Amino acid sequence: MTAAPSGSKADFATADEGFTMISPPRPAPYGTWSSPVTEKAAASHPGRAEWLGCVGDEVWWTELRPGEGGRQALLCLRDGERHDVLPAPWNVRNSVHEYGGRPWTGHERTARGPLVVFTHHSDQRLYAYAPEEDAAPRALTPPAAGEGRRLRWCAPRVAPAGDEVWCVLEEHTGPRPGDVRRVLAAVPLDGSAAGDRGRIRELTGDGPRFLTSVVLSPDGERAAWLSWDHPDMPWDATRLHLARIGADGDLHGQRTLTLVPDGEEGTAPARESVAQVEWYSPGELIVTSDRSGWWNLYRVDAETGHATALHPAREEFAGAMWQVGMEWFRVLPDGRIAVLHGHGRLALGILDPATGALTDVAGPWTEWAPTLAVRGDRVVGVAAGPASGYEIVETSAGTRAARAIAGSRGDSLDPDYCPLPEPRTFEGADGRDIQACLYRPRNPRFTGPAGERTPFVVWVHGGPTARTPKALDPQIAYFASRGIGVVAVDHSGSTGYGRAYRERLRDQWGVGDVRDCADVVAALVAEGVADPARVAIRGGSAGGWTAAASLTSPQAGGRYACAAIHFPLLDAAATVTGGTHDFESRYVEGLIGRPDEVPERFAERSPIHHAERVTTPFALFHGAEDPVCPADQCDRFLARLKNPDLVHTHLLFAGEGHGFRREENIIAALKAELRLYLDTFSPSEG
Repeated sequence: MTAAPSGSKADFATADEGFTMISPPRPAPYGTWSSPVTEKAAASHPGRAEWLGCVGDEVWWTELRPGEGGRQALLCLRDGERHDVLPAPWNVRNSVHEYGGRPWTGHERTARGPLVVFTHHSDQRLYAYAPEEDAAPRALTPPAAGEGRRLRWCAPRVAPAGDEVWCVLEEHTGPRPGDVRRVLAAVPLDGSAAGDRGRIRELTGDGPRFLTSVVLSPDGERAAWLSWDHPDMPWDATRLHLARIGADGDLHGQRTLTLVPDGEEGTAPARESVAQVEWYSPGELIVTSDRSGWWNLYRVDAETGHATALHPAREEFAGAMWQVGMEWFRVLPDGRIAVLHGHGRLALGILDPATGALTDVAGPWTEWAPTLAVRGDRVVGVAAGPASGYEIVETSAGTRAARAIAGSRGDSLDPDYCPLPEPRTFEGADGRDIQACLYRPRNPRFTGPAGERTPFVVWVHGGPTARTPKALDPQIAYFASRGIGVVAVDHSGSTGYGRAYRERLRDQWGVGDVRDCADVVAALVAEGVADPARVAIRGGSAGGWTAAASLTSPQAGGRYACAAIHFPLLDAAATVTGGTHDFESRYVEGLIGRPDEVPERFAERSPIHHAERVTTPFALFHGAEDPVCPADQCDRFLARLKNPDLVHTHLLFAGEGHGFRREENIIAALKAELRLYLDTFSPSEG
């Protein structure tokens, strides 16, 4: 007797003996397989819980609701049940750095119940809400002061005195992307600043271009935070700041602390990225620094900067800080540390600083998201497996026993239709290693025609300083369950593989990423895995740049039959002339070079200057309100196409920014992308 997998009852045959048998898969052309992973199933899947926190004994978090116009809901787990803390249309999200940061904090107020402070996306104001008092949220900060003058807030934290929240304030002072200042600010909880900007106290003056919110010492007497400046990104170089908290509630004696690890007295790396800082005791900090070439954990004396490595390893204990408030570790009350770590993926472990011993939490999860919460000896995180979506997981730091306490809001996908990740290290033409993950077609009802090789899509992540998680992606499952394989390439510049791998893209964007993707395709073709005539490339944001550049660059060598290009950057020079937001306005200096020094490099690599080279079909998807990669670049790219008969699709979605959040738009993009592949991938003989 063979066990029947879920979701395939129509393909069962009942034998005379009464046993249930599974019918063998039927041969059918790749790309045409029917699948229960519909466009709606992939689009409505809520993704993962974000911004975890514990309020009293309850776990709280935010969650994307594609079916509610892309609203970010705030939820809590109470008596084992999920509850919305705030009803629609409240949208708990902010736009600091455009990508947003931690949008809420909770404060247990004993007899009166909890108080939550959050940012509402539509007006970017801070609000306070007491769920137990059954009253509407009340504004804490003033509205925008006019055209170009906007206030944005993120990473709120209740001040030691309990009468304020301390946040990152991003103040836009004019219409240009660079007209912005950022400071740490204190907002009174009594609502007196809702109509009076003067009631907001600025804790730091103008100085660093970017900073994180404060973390408070256990005794409430000190604060620590990070900062960085153009042209660096936070994964390039950051600074660690400390200050005393006076009786007046101000930050006194602000200073920069330099790390001095054992055996490195008098030396310092040219560039060091501290990705996270937390207090270990009133006089000691825990930080993640990449000074060794890997983001590792250090215990740091807050006075001298003397640092001791806690678990030296050639793996990452942090990642790229794309959003303020991301967390890769949390200190437990007994002094142990819950850490996320790994090589090309993140696992959850418990680290004993006294011995350096690190023990991972067991379970079916292959990826953990960079958000953690602690309540007593319990650690709460967000994790997913190859065939299961992200769920909230709680573990005991003592026993390491873990269990899921809340799953995703949407219906789970049938695991029989979810492709299994196969991490691979490919060798490039010059011998360099290229990290990737292979997802072969998977559908229990179908198989490819005999002798026919598999069509593949090269999946390029955004960033480009990022990577593709080793976990279920409903959109990958959407294509793989229809008979189209996916290979997710973590090209040079990706995170998760050390600083040297990350820096391989320095000055090489538009070359190294394009070459790595093409070399992976060549390797799969040489192995007999991929059909050379049916390979596509797709990506969003920086991945959209790579996909477009792969159609216009000789580096790709005509590897691709088509491309799906989502909200891409197409003109690198525009990023330094006001064509993108402040956070990434000088990002390209590390990826391509200074535009005043190598202007020819910008022109040579930007797809917008070589649209006439495009000879293969493509689909272009963009949000009309994208502040990161403005949609006008797509218009200019399309206007420069030379072949009027070139098959292409252009979908511009009103109301969408950088990335698509609304269910109907995600569905439309998936349908158009699948149609592109079906029209392009005609059967090919192996």
